[in-house]
Formats: sequence, structure tokens, C-alpha cells
Amino acid sequence: MSDTNKVIDARDTFCPGPLMELITHMKQAEVGETLELLSTDEGSGNDVPEWVNKVGHELVSSEKIDGVWHIFIRKMK
Repeated sequence: MSDTNKVIDARDTFCPGPLMELITHMKQAEVGETLELLSTDEGSGNDVPEWVNKVGHELVSSEKIDGVWHIFIRKMK
């Protein structure tokens, strides 16, 4: 995705590692920035969208390619 501001590589870490990495980087991001989370943890496909909806950010897209989740999140507040 061309407008991604930062890629968070959390491959080969396990729950809750990818989500915690995302939260840490989201706190440092500016409103409107888009982050891409890379994760090989199966739970990320459900856990991350649930957290994004809970806290009010925007899930731009989520897809699994060759065993790696590519989840794009835009900071909304």
C-alpha cells in the first residue's frame, strides 16, 4: 500500500506480541498515519480488527499472503 507511513514487522512472534507491537507504534504515530502490521500469528487476523474497532481507529485492509497477515490500520484519534 503506497500511503503506508510505517511497517511493523511482528512476524514469528506470538499472541499478544503482534498486537502489543501495534499498540506501541500506534501511540507514537500521528493522526491520519497508516501503519502496516506484518504477523504470522493466526490470532492477529481476528484480534487486531477487534482492537481497532474497540479503540476507534480505521481498519484499511487485512489479508493473508503466503502465511503472513498484512493488516493496514489508520490512526483516527
